[in-house]
Amino acid sequence: MTKNRDDSQALCLNPNGGLPRLLEIMARLRDPETGCPWDIEQNYKSIAPYTIEEAYEVADAIEQDDIAELEGELGDLLLQVVYYTQMGSEDGNFTFDSVTKKIADKMVHRHPHVFGDENRDKSADQQTADWEKIKAAERATKGETQSGTLDGVAKNLPALTRAVKLQKRAARVGFDWPSTQGVLDKIIEESQELVEARDTLTHDEQVEEYGDLMFVMANLARHLKIDPEEALRKTNAKFTRRFEGVEAKLAAMGKTPQQSNLEEMDALWDAVKKDEAEKT
Repeated sequence: MTKNRDDSQALCLNPNGGLPRLLEIMARLRDPETGCPWDIEQNYKSIAPYTIEEAYEVADAIEQDDIAELEGELGDLLLQVVYYTQMGSEDGNFTFDSVTKKIADKMVHRHPHVFGDENRDKSADQQTADWEKIKAAERATKGETQSGTLDGVAKNLPALTRAVKLQKRAARVGFDWPSTQGVLDKIIEESQELVEARDTLTHDEQVEEYGDLMFVMANLARHLKIDPEEALRKTNAKFTRRFEGVEAKLAAMGKTPQQSNLEEMDALWDAVKKDEAEKT
């Protein structure tokens, strides 16, 4: 600790302490002698699942258009970065300052049309192409090689997101359908194969055929410029809203879903959809 205990305590309790306050709080939490036992025990791997969770909670707040909640969730996500950089400073690997310098340097270098003398009059596609060229040049400078088109696509991404990224990489070298019609035809083909698998193949083979269909569905999303994760989140929210509407109608009848049946709940589902349509 670079501060004495009184100075540290004063900063931690100062509501206007800003980022230095947060950094000091994390240092105190990780103090091996006086910190929090749970925080002291954590490492990069143990914190990683929380980081993923916090990122999804940020996305959820945005989806709900809940700005007050978004403010809190962004703080939770920022805490994850502070956590890693505190551990990095303890290990002597990196610090918060070194991390922020690295990303700032990267953003300046990769945006010569903003921070340099390049022309800003570019399409989004051209900017994306230029971005990839700059990244390739950076890898070459570091002595890094990317032997395969798909190298570098993170393996721990959500499966749908990773599928889209893999397909984008393949499309850059011409491995892609020229229009959505080819994708739609492939969806029909994969759907038929899944039906056949259901009737004749093992469970593992059914899983494979289902995965093939999902992969092509992700490709269709890419061609339509749809984020499949966002689309599915919206459908999940719609299903939740409508099913809760069914439960509300059942409750008004003095019943629970367990006391109902599929025919009745299906009719109530249609009634909920009709109510929604009348409100819009």
